[in-house]
Amino acid sequence: MKDFDLTLYLVTNRDNMTDEDFFETIEASLKGGVTLVQLREKEAPAREVIELAKKLKDLCHSYNVPLLIDDRVDIALAADLDGVHLGAEDMDVADARKILGPDKIIGSTAKSLDWAKDEEAKGADYLGVGAIYDTTTHVKTQRTSVATLRAINDTIDIPTVAIGGLKIDNLDILKGSGASGISVVSAIMEAVDPYEYANDLKTKTIEILQL
Repeated sequence: MKDFDLTLYLVTNRDNMTDEDFFETIEASLKGGVTLVQLREKEAPAREVIELAKKLKDLCHSYNVPLLIDDRVDIALAADLDGVHLGAEDMDVADARKILGPDKIIGSTAKSLDWAKDEEAKGADYLGVGAIYDTTTHVKTQRTSVATLRAINDTIDIPTVAIGGLKIDNLDILKGSGASGISVVSAIMEAVDPYEYANDLKTKTIEILQL
C-alpha cells in the first residue's frame, strides 16, 4: 500500500509570485496541515520545472509529505518525484504505470462513474473528481455533481479527492460523499495567512468528510 494522505491536497500556482513567496506559501501550508502537494507548471520550460521540483521535493519531504507533478511523467522521473497526476488529455494511466513502475503514485481525473472505473482498472492509485464548483484557475473545468462523486465512491476501491472551487465556507456539500479529502489551489495559494487557512480548512474537511 502506497503511503499518501488525500485529506488536504494542495495544487500549486506560481502566478504573480516570486520564488521566495512561492516557497514561503508552500511551507506555511505544510505547517498548517497540507498532506499532499502537486506541482502544476503549464508554461515553464522543462529544465526550470525540474530544478523547481527538486527544491520543492526537499521541502515537502522535510514535512513527510509526498510531491506529485501535474501531467509531466518525464519530470517525475528526472526529479525522482513521488508520482504524477494525469488529466484527460495527458498520458494514459496504463502507459504512465509502465514508465514509472509500481511504486510511484499515479492519480487520475474522473468526471463520471464509467470514467472512474476505467481509470481504476488502468492502475490509478486515486482519482480527482470534479469540478464540484467552478474554479478561478486557468484550467478547463466541467462541473461534476456530488451525486456522481458519491456513486464513484460507492463503486470503486481506490480513494477519491474532491476538486474544484472548494473552500471553508462551501464544504458542507460534500457531506456523505465518501471522498477521502479535498484538493485546492487558490484557497491556500492566495490566502492572506496560508498556515492559518490550511489549518482551518483541514479541520473542517475532517469534520465534513468524517475522516
